[in-house]
This record gives sequence, C-alpha cells and structure tokens, in this order.
Amino acid sequence: MTVLASLVRAYDRMADRSGMPPYGYSSEKIAFVIPLAENGMPAGGPVDLRQGKKAEPRPMNVPASFKRPGTKPRAFFLWDNSSYALGVSDSPGKDALLRHRAFQERHRRDLAGSDDPGLLALLRFLEWWMPDRFEELGWPEGMKDQNVVFALDGERRERMIHDRPAARELWVRLLGSGGETEGVCLVTGERSSIARLHPAIKGVWGAQTSGASLVSFNLDAFTSYGHEQGENAPVSDAAAFKYAAALNHFLRAGSPQRIQIGDASTIFWADADDAAIADESEALFGAFLGIDEGKEAAKIRPILEKMRAGRPIAEAAPHLAEGVRFFVLGLAPNAARLSVRFYLEDDFGALIQRFARHAEAMRIDPPPREENPSIWRCLIETAAQRKSENIPPNLAGEWLRAILTGRPYPLTLLASVLMRIRSDKNVNALRVAMLKAVLITREREVVPVSLDPESRDPGYLLGRLFAAYEYLQTQALGASINATIRDKYYGTASATPRAVFPLLQRMATHHLARLRKNHPGRARWIDDQIGRIFELADMHLLTPTLNAQRQAMFAVGYYHQKNDFYRTRDNAPAEAEALSEESSQ
Repeated sequence: MTVLASLVRAYDRMADRSGMPPYGYSSEKIAFVIPLAENGMPAGGPVDLRQGKKAEPRPMNVPASFKRPGTKPRAFFLWDNSSYALGVSDSPGKDALLRHRAFQERHRRDLAGSDDPGLLALLRFLEWWMPDRFEELGWPEGMKDQNVVFALDGERRERMIHDRPAARELWVRLLGSGGETEGVCLVTGERSSIARLHPAIKGVWGAQTSGASLVSFNLDAFTSYGHEQGENAPVSDAAAFKYAAALNHFLRAGSPQRIQIGDASTIFWADADDAAIADESEALFGAFLGIDEGKEAAKIRPILEKMRAGRPIAEAAPHLAEGVRFFVLGLAPNAARLSVRFYLEDDFGALIQRFARHAEAMRIDPPPREENPSIWRCLIETAAQRKSENIPPNLAGEWLRAILTGRPYPLTLLASVLMRIRSDKNVNALRVAMLKAVLITREREVVPVSLDPESRDPGYLLGRLFAAYEYLQTQALGASINATIRDKYYGTASATPRAVFPLLQRMATHHLARLRKNHPGRARWIDDQIGRIFELADMHLLTPTLNAQRQAMFAVGYYHQKNDFYRTRDNAPAEAEALSEESSQ
C-alpha cells in the first residue's frame, strides 16, 4: 500500500473520533474570538482563547487553510489572522491593508445572498470595520498576528459562526464549485475532481512553520504532457484532504504517534478491523520507541515485560499477532517540500519481533541508567556536544529502517560512535551497546553481553588490557592523578596498538613497583589479572592497526573490564585473599 493510500485509510478509521476535522476543515490554532451582535457591531471586546502558562492558542476545526504562495493575498473563509481579518499587524513586512481588502472582497462575494443571521453579522461587521478602530476600541496588542474567529453574541460558548449549519452548507458548495479538472484518482481509483494544490503539512521539525508540501509541482521541468500542478500526479480533492488531515493529526504537538529521531519526524499508525486493537498496537509500538504515554503505557506494560523477556508476540499478545498492519513514516524538511526519509509497512507482529531482537542486540552489562533507552537517546551519543542538530544526516532513518526490517545496522553508526569515543574518550553503556549491536547484526560476531574471561578476540583482549593498565595507574597514583591513560592514549591504543602499548607496558611496570610499596596484595592481584589476559593472547596481539570492527571490540572489552574492576565482588576469592593479606600487614 502506498503512503497516501495508507494515510487515507487511517483518516477513514479515525473520522468519527473527536478532534479529527471533517472534510474541508483543518485544525488550526485560534487565539481570539470576536463576538458580534446581529447588526455587525462588536459585542464587547475580543475573548482570549489562549491557555496555559505559555498562552498557547486553542486548536479548533475551521474551514481548511491552504498555502498562500506568491504576492497576491488570498484569505481564508470565516477566519484568518489579524492582518487579514482586521487589517492590523505588528510585522512591518506585511501589507495588512491589502490583505484585509482581500478578506473583505472574498466574504462580500461568498456571503452574498445569505440570510443566515451569523453570516450577515460578519458581513455587516466587515462593512463597518476599519483598521483604525483597533486602537480606538482599545483591543489588546497581543491580538496582532494571531488567528481570530467570529461568533454571534450569546453563542460563543456553543458554536462559532463557521460552525453554524448555514456556514457549513455554504462551505460545502464553495468546495465543489472550484471548477477543478476531473480525472481518475491515483489513490482511490475513482473518478473525481483533481486537487491542483495539496494541503500544507505542518509540524515537521525544521520545515516551514506555515507548512510544507508532500506533493507539489511548481516548475516547468516537473510538468508532463502539458499538465500543470497536481494534474501531473492526479489525486482527488477528497483524498488529498484526508491524507493531509491524517498527517497533521499524527504530527501535532504532544502526539503519542510521533517521535523525533534525528532530523526525521517519525510517525506510525496501525490498520485493523477493531479500532481498539489498532490503538493498543500504536501504544505498544510507542512504548518500544521510548515515548512516555502515561496511562496508556500502564495498560500495555504486561505485554512489554513479556516481549522484553524474549516471549513471542503470539504468546504475549495473541490478539495483536495477526490482522494488524503497521506503518512507519519518517519525514524530513527539504526546502519548501518534505522528503520521505523512510516508509515501512508490515505485519505488526513481525515489526515488534524485530524490535525485540534489537533490544536483545543492545543488551549490555552493566546496563545504562535508562531502562530501554529510546533510539533518539542513543543517537544523541553520536552527536558532537550531544546536540540533536549534530546527529549525522540520514543516520536515524538508516538505523530505524534496519531495525524494523531486520537488516544489518549501518556502518555509519559504527563509524559515528567510534569517532565520538575517540573525540571525548567517553566509553559509556549506550555507545558500547550500539557498537555491540552493529557487530552482531552486520558481522554476525559473537559479542559478549558481560565480561568474557575466555574470549581470544584481539580487539577485545587489547581493550581489557588497556582497562587493566588504567586501573593499575589509578590505584598506584591515587588522588594525585590529573589524567589517566584513557585521556591521553585511548584513540591511539584502539587504532594503532603497536605504536603505544609498549609505552603503556613500561608505565605499568613503574606503577606496579609503586603500588607494591604501600599495597602489595592489591599489586599482586592486579598483576595476576594482567597476566591472565596475556595468557589468552597470541604473539600477534600487538598488531600495527585495528580495523573498525576490532576497534569496536576494543571498546566492548575496555567497558567490560573497567566495570568489572569496580564491581562489588562476593565471589572473587583471589582478590579477597590478596586484600585480606594486605590489611593484615
């Protein structure tokens, strides 16, 4: 199923739910309502609809907005921002008078002949209103450049003028009288009027705040056989509205079906015969991605625990295993358009099973502080200064696509993590987990979850040895140390071990001699640990260079060994005996 077709089906599934705009309407942020008497005069001052500490405008379904390219002003129907509706603006670049004239002319034309009291009140208001009256009436400055609607006095709490039955009937007639070209819709297969311009998609991170296009043609090079604009890829007005409404609904602020992964605004939705099952599937998938859903997360927590314990979804949630198709779409900004980073469709059970395999591939001991960290949290570890805008382009999409399709993880993930470790010398659980996951899925290597004292992998052994030398240094020098060998030599040791390990061995000999003076038992125990590592190595351990895969194993070995040194030991008799002997001296 194509992206547009699946979005149209999603709209149809959600059409009866509250908040989804009906055909021809869009959800917009409305800040003020202007109450009017039937004679068109303002009935008191504007009413501020903004809510919360940040004074956020209230979402409201209004006659659909559209993109306004070019210099010729085009007004919305029965609502607009203050520069159109009232001719006042705080932005000097806006020609508010010209825009207000366009608003007046449109409503004189469209409302002509109407006998509805609400529509007549708006028409009389526009005949009476002049922009100078804004200051004369003492209306608030905060109203400028905000979206406004109108209501008859006494009906403001029940409905706005655009909600009146006569207004709705008129809007339906206006939608059908545009004289659009007819053709066969590529989405529905039905013959209908073809949308020349598609609705704007809002809420994509980094895109224009006024909205960007998913489908558009604005240059001669994009035309075919003389067709213009939307005729090049015929989509009916109804289908264009539905897919845009569904997208805007999924991309809205606070949506539980949206997560930002790198530069990709990622949304997901389910298609099932039972709406409740579709909702539960979306909640479960969101929980796997790390989205906090409050009460919804509590409902599916038992299923989550079974899945994370390795149980198949057919056993953990049999009602979700079959008959649920799932869709994942990643959108990124591209000038005035949107770029599709990735689009995936599959059975929900298959996607979740692959996500469970990803969780297993990422398992590391000791684990990160965050239980089940989100993909975004992991990707932050690949970015300079841990800033979202510094995440390598395309990496988020490539990685999520690999996770959900079961394909090998991208080498760019391996390279990015290794580069960050060499840069800031921070070998933490998330970075090591990502390196481990890439090696498992791409190289099919056996990478231990926790310290493997029997592994003979040269990269893993060198990482363990480096951690042992660092631990010895900290024990010998104590509080007097300013920088460990990790701060000075990690990058060189992990890439070209032969160039630096002989120096580290000489330093270790010096540190052992110093430690023996004050802590002979501890020195003997650490020396024994280093000797055990060398027992597993062959004569070619100190190779001139390590490739990226071996550098990843170096990081895994270093992480395991370092944390093992600082772990509470209830079953380490050799160390306990050494330390006991030391304390008795």
